[in-house]
Amino acid sequence: MASATVPLLDDDTIPFGEEDEMRDPSRAGEKYTHPYVTFFHLFFRGAAIVIYMFCGWFSDSFITSFVFVVLFLSADFWTVKNISGRLLVGLRWWNYVDDDGVSHWVFESKNSESYQSRINKHEQRIFWLGLILCPVFWGLFFLMALFGLKFKWLLLVMIAIALNAANLYGYIKCNYGAGKDLNSAATDFVKTQLFKNAMDIMTKPSTAQPPTNVRPTGIV
Repeated sequence: MASATVPLLDDDTIPFGEEDEMRDPSRAGEKYTHPYVTFFHLFFRGAAIVIYMFCGWFSDSFITSFVFVVLFLSADFWTVKNISGRLLVGLRWWNYVDDDGVSHWVFESKNSESYQSRINKHEQRIFWLGLILCPVFWGLFFLMALFGLKFKWLLLVMIAIALNAANLYGYIKCNYGAGKDLNSAATDFVKTQLFKNAMDIMTKPSTAQPPTNVRPTGIV
């Protein structure tokens, strides 16, 4: 879709890609440039999993547990879709309806070298790990609820999978292009991550210290 046909978001206070202009310069040398965003990127989805696993310890009411888990899932979905993806990795996906009533999905990515060089690699790694691992947990919960015949919990798990999978799908499409098949995009993503991890290990400086107690050998 041509960029000229895509309208601006009504609540787009800061244009997409210009978020760095609002960044605090004093955090330029810190390990995490968006510490609060990084924290809440993991907090809401982690809290939903923890509440689901241990809600029976504090309450026997399914309705109470259901409401709290859905609230955290909703907060996580909104935070990841509208804030953390944009600030941590320079990606954004959204939807709009044109004048003819046709719904359009927009997948945006700031792929310029100047912008990518400003992305914090630690935050980028945390973003993708949180985005991928949490749906895996909910997938395990789905199997446990299915084989345990806990159908009321199965409904809650399906809601969690839908919300988590929507963000995962959207950001993979953003990262690898809206026109690319999801299976090939996911394969490329896994290959890229494995290659990056291998390169990090190979290029990591050695911490071994040279021996200090070795005496030179020679003829006395």
